[in-house]
Amino acid sequence: MQLDRGRNPEWTKQEVEDELKAFLGVGKVIWLPRGLTRDYGEFGTRGHVDIVAAFVRPGVVVAHTQPDPAHPDHEVGKENVALLRAGTDAKGRALEVVELPAPTVLTEADGEPVDYSYINHYLGNGFALLCGFDDPRDRQAAEILGALLPGRKIEFVDARPIFERGGGIHCITQQQPAV
Repeated sequence: MQLDRGRNPEWTKQEVEDELKAFLGVGKVIWLPRGLTRDYGEFGTRGHVDIVAAFVRPGVVVAHTQPDPAHPDHEVGKENVALLRAGTDAKGRALEVVELPAPTVLTEADGEPVDYSYINHYLGNGFALLCGFDDPRDRQAAEILGALLPGRKIEFVDARPIFERGGGIHCITQQQPAV
């Protein structure tokens, strides 16, 4: 969340949008109301979008969903997906939203629960590095992303140690977008 007290505490929504547009070359910013529930602890990213939703190509967004109605992120996922489905891209076209179910594994690090997500992946030339969690849904996530990223080989990286300290593969790669 770019307006969280831990990120840009004195900035307005408009200032954040202007900065994102200037530095990333984007024409529109879509605001999601909150991140995953467990992402607000000491090592969390405090609602950063990298584990919630990502564009895989223009107009196509993958969104983290939690199929288990008892999980605290079930409603978060539903809310974010509904907002994205009602949204448009910078050219006014309706977004295509593809749901990417959350891993089933629940874990803790230093006494705090950790949110795992397949959304936080890295795209390289001809491949995609996908967070793996030794989870029954790892293969399903690879199949969904593989269908959305034709021509790219899907490779898993055990992301559990990275997520335990507040991030994922995308967070640690720091790629530069083309302007």
